Amino acid sequence: MPTQTTETTDTQVRVIEHPYGAVWVTVDRAHKHNALARPVLADLATAVREAGQRADVRYIVVTGAGDRYFAAGGDLRDLANVRDEPAVVAMMDDACAALDAVRHCPVPVLAYLNGDAIGGGAELALACDMRLQAGHARIGYIQAKLAITSAWGGGPDLFRLVGPARAMRMMSRCELVGAEQALAWGLADAVIADGPSGADIAAFTKPLDACPAQVLRGIKAQAIASRQGQGWQQHRRVEQQHLTQTWLHDDHWSASEKLLSKGA
Repeated sequence: MPTQTTETTDTQVRVIEHPYGAVWVTVDRAHKHNALARPVLADLATAVREAGQRADVRYIVVTGAGDRYFAAGGDLRDLANVRDEPAVVAMMDDACAALDAVRHCPVPVLAYLNGDAIGGGAELALACDMRLQAGHARIGYIQAKLAITSAWGGGPDLFRLVGPARAMRMMSRCELVGAEQALAWGLADAVIADGPSGADIAAFTKPLDACPAQVLRGIKAQAIASRQGQGWQQHRRVEQQHLTQTWLHDDHWSASEKLLSKGA
């Protein structure tokens, strides 16, 4: 059960603390399909950064309010005044920086797709490390319906995740990919049949709940190195750094002693 709730300005983003160091960040604009206006993206980024800086946090779950939309992309009313190249560049940079707060968060970030993730909402979902998709939810890069391309770093994420052929297919055809197909393609990591408080999410997150926080951070550091395309030597240095830290931690020796005692 949740233990504490905090809210950002105008309650557009809610932060709820769960047991085992899990923090849920919810875009709370169901009446506007959880559209990602620029202030909402800024609040979301702040919530993720603040949670990621806490030593007691194991992982973060990003989701949307209601059950229709995870996030329905950028807020068109908010973006209506983006009319020249400097404004477009500023919008792209600011929104990409907000999603980079997710990509570079030092702890794993999971997206729970409570509903459709479309356009910029799909880019937010792919900025996360893993995606848990409700059975009725779909994910789609439908930017072409507005005669634009992806904008917030979601293009590189999609091409990296599913490959050029499927990424081009999704983008050019504005496909909405259902949960089972998303799972088969690697867009989703699990299909959730029983909602955010059900057994499916609990089963998926149970190993994370038991994993030491410093180990999860070491794994996420390697994920960041991979996403950034760091070379083998750079990635290896990240691996070595975190292996040293985790090996010398009391948790490692405690776990080792438990295994040794079982074999005695």
